[in-house]
Amino acid sequence: MRVAVLSRSNRVVGGVEEYLRRFLVAAADSGNEVGFWYETSEGPPDRSAIPDPPAGGWSIAELGRAAALEALRRWRPEVIYAHGTGSPDLEEAAYGIAPAVFFAHVYVGTCISGARTTWLPVASPCDRRFGPACLAHYFPRRCGGLNPVTMLRQYRLQAERLAAIRRCAAVVTHSEHMRDEYVRHGIPADRVFRFPFYVSESIPEQQPARPLGSRPTLLFLGRMEAPKGGDVLLEALPRVRAALGRPLRVVFAGDGRERVGWEARAASLQAHDPGLRIEFTGWVDAGRRSALFRASDLLVVPSIWPEPFGQVGPEAGLYGVPVAAFAVGGTPSWLTDGANGRLAPGDPPRAAGLADSIVGCLADPAVHQRLRAGASRLAGRFTWANHYAPLMAVFTRFAGGGGQSG
Repeated sequence: MRVAVLSRSNRVVGGVEEYLRRFLVAAADSGNEVGFWYETSEGPPDRSAIPDPPAGGWSIAELGRAAALEALRRWRPEVIYAHGTGSPDLEEAAYGIAPAVFFAHVYVGTCISGARTTWLPVASPCDRRFGPACLAHYFPRRCGGLNPVTMLRQYRLQAERLAAIRRCAAVVTHSEHMRDEYVRHGIPADRVFRFPFYVSESIPEQQPARPLGSRPTLLFLGRMEAPKGGDVLLEALPRVRAALGRPLRVVFAGDGRERVGWEARAASLQAHDPGLRIEFTGWVDAGRRSALFRASDLLVVPSIWPEPFGQVGPEAGLYGVPVAAFAVGGTPSWLTDGANGRLAPGDPPRAAGLADSIVGCLADPAVHQRLRAGASRLAGRFTWANHYAPLMAVFTRFAGGGGQSG
């Protein structure tokens, strides 16, 4: 099968590009012709580029839009595997060349800000269907900034993106929450598919269960931005300390605009409580991530926005690390309360609820060991084999226009 991959960047700046790097290799190795059309090579200089597949890679920025689209036509793909670009017009044109299967990693075309979160009166996930009513709620609920020009521009952009996605032959995604999101926005249910996401090639060899020590280690791993809820975790720590009656080590791994503020708040907490030790590591590579998981007793995912999936949770499960998180977005697709961690109420997400979920994982060593075993077991669903086979079945169904409706 001839598959053209269309995406924003060939620079590994996040999980989408990591996934694409794996897909391009796997699809070529399994006998498909795979071409890669990417909009830009921009990105942090310390991040590697995705190697071009054997069939070739095309930079839309270097070729220009018209020449890149003409190259795509000449290449004659049977299916386009789309991951979003910065231009709905470009996507619309590409989707006219061959049937497109769109991977909905995030809320493309279904939210004016893309965050699916309102910040007033309290930060809460938003379940409103995207449409003109979003304009009326944008300022009162603080869905975004305070610039009306930006509001109108973002609304127009997301409306165009939704129109482009509706032209696709199919939408695939990684959680039932995201599947429901696109069905709710007018994509026929028989053209929206959800199957396990790729987290690992296979389950790592099981390590001996690490007993819960006298100073449990909590791990936050992700972007340090407001929707990720690091400040909520910091607010919860005194309550956790009081309930457990034990010292805590908390590791914040990652970087972002909120890091300085979170570090200042962490310093204040430590100054008032010598039993708290809070460390900030900065951005970590794959090897360091693995070491952090192995040294942790609990991953905390305090996201207050509805994570479309939340890959870090199953990734922690590969190492037998349970998770405490809010019950928002796609998180319940991999976190089963009492099986591989604890879910806190998410509407709205509160520090007290998060603290209770953390304590529920750590208060009883026997419960913690059971959650560790559950984390390892449930992470086994998210292998490459379990993802790739149903994905290729969708390609086969719609390639060349077969099975396409609307």
